[in-house]
Amino acid sequence: MSITDMGMVRDVTVSDAGRVTVTFTPTFSGCPALHVIRDSIEQAVRDLGVTDVEVRSTLTPPWTTDWINDDARERLRQYGIAPPAPTGEGQLIQLDAEPTRCPRCGSLNVRMTASFGPTLCKRMYVCDTCREPFEGFKSV
Repeated sequence: MSITDMGMVRDVTVSDAGRVTVTFTPTFSGCPALHVIRDSIEQAVRDLGVTDVEVRSTLTPPWTTDWINDDARERLRQYGIAPPAPTGEGQLIQLDAEPTRCPRCGSLNVRMTASFGPTLCKRMYVCDTCREPFEGFKSV
């Protein structure tokens, strides 16, 4: 899955002089991989033959799981990770989370086993229908 699939790339501009500027939003402000993402973007643009590259990060507006494209959501599901539910544009933070569907059998008969998974953006679940454990993306 790429950063464009995740909706992290916000803008790409090319100046008259050929300078390419890429602006991206990290998935959260304290992302420990920020410098790796920045370096990877710069290298990917340089691999296209561009010598003058600037990579900017912005936290405004903050990244939301709503920016993950539909194809990436389906690939998450196929990989066994429940994709995030839509958060809804402009809504207040919801106290009741959208029900999570098992990515393997589609059942809503699931229970959360841990608030945090291998990364801060995921939770751990078990499906009580197919008995499979799985990770689920948090909606932000």
